[in-house]
Amino acid sequence: MFLWGHLLGVADNYEKTSVAQLYIQNFKDDAIKEMQLYNIPASITLAQGMLESGYGTSDLAKYANNHFGIKCHDEWDGPTYIQNDDEKNECFRKYSTVLDSYTDHSLFLKSRARYAQLFELNHTDYKGWAAGLKDAGYATDPRYTDRLLELIETFELYTFDLLGSASKIKKDAPAKSSKHVKKEVQKKVEQPVSSATMVRQQEKKTESAIPPIELHEILRLGIVKYIIIKPNDTFTKIAKETDKDLWQLYKYNDMSPEDKLIPGQRLYLQPKRRKARGPFHIVKKGETMKSISQLHGVKLKQLYKKNNMRGWEEPVVGQQLYLMQRKKQNTSTN
Repeated sequence: MFLWGHLLGVADNYEKTSVAQLYIQNFKDDAIKEMQLYNIPASITLAQGMLESGYGTSDLAKYANNHFGIKCHDEWDGPTYIQNDDEKNECFRKYSTVLDSYTDHSLFLKSRARYAQLFELNHTDYKGWAAGLKDAGYATDPRYTDRLLELIETFELYTFDLLGSASKIKKDAPAKSSKHVKKEVQKKVEQPVSSATMVRQQEKKTESAIPPIELHEILRLGIVKYIIIKPNDTFTKIAKETDKDLWQLYKYNDMSPEDKLIPGQRLYLQPKRRKARGPFHIVKKGETMKSISQLHGVKLKQLYKKNNMRGWEEPVVGQQLYLMQRKKQNTSTN
């Protein structure tokens, strides 16, 4: 009886480890990208995602793509998912993709004053971040810090933190934290989620102080994600960086391969909406229906429709364009 129970325990642990490894393999790149954008340790993001979502198997993760247990709060105007938590029928944020959940997690921490002190820590100080999240009230579990650290150290998630800015690590990291991470990488122990080749690549990047990838900052208009186009950007480059297909970028932005990307303009990574957040737009010099559509995140076809304009018409300076409701047609006869 004891042997059978022991074997069942081993099987359960093996299955749990396999699920954890799969989760890390699927989402480590997203965690690293968020770290490079917002300076949140990739190890912390991954550990929170694993813990809060049950390695991606919870109902909230499966049906709402919410991997961090973030509730709606007053500012959320996107889709929602209702389930019991601390109280009955609580409101949680629902996302189109898991990547949206990762991005919103970064913005959630960055936008709240109670987490501000965490961003003064170096992105290799995962222990400080784990303790700080609990102290700031991210979770009510009294063992929240210990659970995060257990995941980070069991699966050696701290190695991903070294893929941030090597110069920043060298300059700003507390001596103890930096030495600890460097020592762990130098062990060259076989990682459960990566090959020996990946370990060598990580060590090589750390030693040669390769700077982080210059990524676009992910911004939001309501719940729609967008980036600001930079000089020398191309559709192919942005598609690769954001893990989008070219057709998606064209469709989401009412564009075609012949269109040129204009530095400073918005490029949406999700479909624009049927209406804007404000009622009107007064046309300025140089603006077109397409540029106004991009500015307010409204589908170009809907912008024409709301203003009773034909697809080739352009507005004139000073014209008031309707962004939410359709303009009433003049039916009077003289």
